[in-house]
Amino acid sequence: MTRSLLRLATLLLALAALLLAIAFGRPANPIDLAEAVANGSPGDTISLPPGTYELSAPLELKRDMALVGAGPGATVIQAAPGWTPDLAGLPQQENPQAYLLKLIKTNNVRIANLTLSGPALHGAIYADNANGVELSNLRIKDFQWSGVRTFRMNRLKVHDCQFIDAGGEVEWTGGALFTSYTRNSEFWNNRIQKSDHLDRNFYGFKGQGGESNRFHHNDVQVNFSFEFPFENETGIEIDHNRFDGVISIPKFGGGPVLRNKTSYHIHHNWLRRSYALEWARNSAEIDHNLFDFDPSQNNGNLISNFSDEPAAGPTNFHNNLIKNPGRGIFWTDGVYNRFRFYNNVVKAEGGEQTQGLFGFNPNTNFDTIVIRDNIFEITGPTPRPLMRNDASYRATVQNNTLTNVADAERFANRATGATRGLIEPLRFTVGVDDAYQVEGWTVQPVGTARS
Repeated sequence: MTRSLLRLATLLLALAALLLAIAFGRPANPIDLAEAVANGSPGDTISLPPGTYELSAPLELKRDMALVGAGPGATVIQAAPGWTPDLAGLPQQENPQAYLLKLIKTNNVRIANLTLSGPALHGAIYADNANGVELSNLRIKDFQWSGVRTFRMNRLKVHDCQFIDAGGEVEWTGGALFTSYTRNSEFWNNRIQKSDHLDRNFYGFKGQGGESNRFHHNDVQVNFSFEFPFENETGIEIDHNRFDGVISIPKFGGGPVLRNKTSYHIHHNWLRRSYALEWARNSAEIDHNLFDFDPSQNNGNLISNFSDEPAAGPTNFHNNLIKNPGRGIFWTDGVYNRFRFYNNVVKAEGGEQTQGLFGFNPNTNFDTIVIRDNIFEITGPTPRPLMRNDASYRATVQNNTLTNVADAERFANRATGATRGLIEPLRFTVGVDDAYQVEGWTVQPVGTARS
């Protein structure tokens, strides 16, 4: 018998044993899955029929291999009860042996149609320097640190996955998907959520460093939807998402000032927390979003910069709708120059906040601060001022509609004849499978997303 035929026979025997175990109601033998992978060749597809497969050590796939189940409700890979790796060393020191699946310098692997679970493990998938990996239609549930942890990836695709309680049980909060130094990658149609009864917090998309990555059509229902602090990123696009939590991307001094490209482009999202964006970040563009805040949870500034290190900017913030802007729209502890706020509509309909909407550091170069062509409507119980301190009145404020704005008389607000408010109406879909239709200030379900 040739070597290739021997491998094929081994695979078929392993799968037949699994099918018999399932048919007679017995648990699958964990060694079958491990042996099927170990005896397979690069490029093989390991197809797993319905059943529960237990592992007591990481499963290491080979290059170009595919691991495909019958669906996340049918095929489950889980950690054996005795597999309880130590959590010591996190977050500074990762342990690749504490994940169900491990990919190190293993390119073009595809993992699909499975549930992955391990309440005592760090996470489901660990990958380092593995290019062209695709993760799809996975349910990643109950892990200690981070559901998926990656380093130095190129052309990573993660889509149509569900992350449930996929981390947050260690002192330093991990992420459902925690990526470091990822390039040319795409993340879409993923749902990230936490069970209401669990007292834990984990972040949605978490990472450091990145270039030319897109995050779109995701539904993230945790406190920090997106956190990429302290590193330089370029060409990051965040669009068509429902985010219930913060987008946190602060960088010392705002990071590099880029020519002809953005660090972050945040557009066409439905953003629901008044503490929406944590800054400073230079070379950023924020446009065509619905900032939709509950007036009963109005303790945040839409943009907050807690650093006192000067940042050069720019941030171009335009063509957005902002409902109930909490404590304010923009507040910075340190200098942030070249903040341009134009063609937005702001409606403060409720809540008890009375602070000014903008608060700039007194040492700001106010020649670079522009607030123009906007519509501000304060319809709450009391008028609100535009500015939070006297120095901020040195900004350029022109051609705005100011309704019930307490300090309107302190601005020349010169009319220019330019369009005020949105250049065109907001109409777009967000979330998994385009589940929500944004139509101006209104959001309606437009279909049934995957349960």
